[in-house]
Amino acid sequence: MSNIEQPPVVSRQEWLAVHQQHLLQEKEMTRLRDRLRTSRRALPWVKIDKEYVFDSHEGTKTLAELFEGRSQLIIKHFMFGPGWQEGCVGCSFEVDHIEGALVHLEHHDVTFVAVSRAALAEIEAFKRRMGWRFKWVSSSGSDFNYDFHVSFSPEQIATGQVFYNFTLQPFQCEELSGLSVFYKDAHGDVFHSYSAYGRGAEEILGTYMLLDLTPMGRNETGPNFNLTDWVRHHDRYDAGGLVESTGRYRSADEPDSCCG
Repeated sequence: MSNIEQPPVVSRQEWLAVHQQHLLQEKEMTRLRDRLRTSRRALPWVKIDKEYVFDSHEGTKTLAELFEGRSQLIIKHFMFGPGWQEGCVGCSFEVDHIEGALVHLEHHDVTFVAVSRAALAEIEAFKRRMGWRFKWVSSSGSDFNYDFHVSFSPEQIATGQVFYNFTLQPFQCEELSGLSVFYKDAHGDVFHSYSAYGRGAEEILGTYMLLDLTPMGRNETGPNFNLTDWVRHHDRYDAGGLVESTGRYRSADEPDSCCG
């Protein structure tokens, strides 16, 4: 961990005066977030007419069946491709924050499901290792990941550019992360209401929100200047190795795995 330049040390009264001024900025940001969330809920929807089928430990399920009787569905696009030995470190860090929220979401008309292209057996093995309880299904037999721009075909990869986070970007990896939100009405019709990619889902990372309160903040000092500098699978801290810019863990004795 790096050192920080210590700010001035002042009396309690001076400290209070400065923090009262800073609170005005925080309140302004709170009100801005509230307006943004209201605007988000007012975004238009797209009706899902395509039939998507997923493999689950309870058999095949359609997108509509993933709601499990609720009207709202959050899907985590989890970076875990066919043949990978484990899921992305960043995605794993994110879903670590979901476990405690599951009971609250489910009692507020929201179902949470992770979706990956890895085979169900690969998903189940990694899920057992990590001790997670949330639903996690495989989209290996459907176009779901491709249609929601988190997986990319060999033809797309060959161009060197892929459509991700609502724009064309240089190719990074065959699997990328995101969140998508859906609504199912009383007639059983399903609508896509929202998606977030990149840092768009950062607010759900409670660890980040806590670190942002501390003097050293996130302290991500390189080489990637993001969570890959320090975050590991929660059973891998102190195990050595590194996390590649793609979010994939590599032990000290492994060659660069890239995206294969």
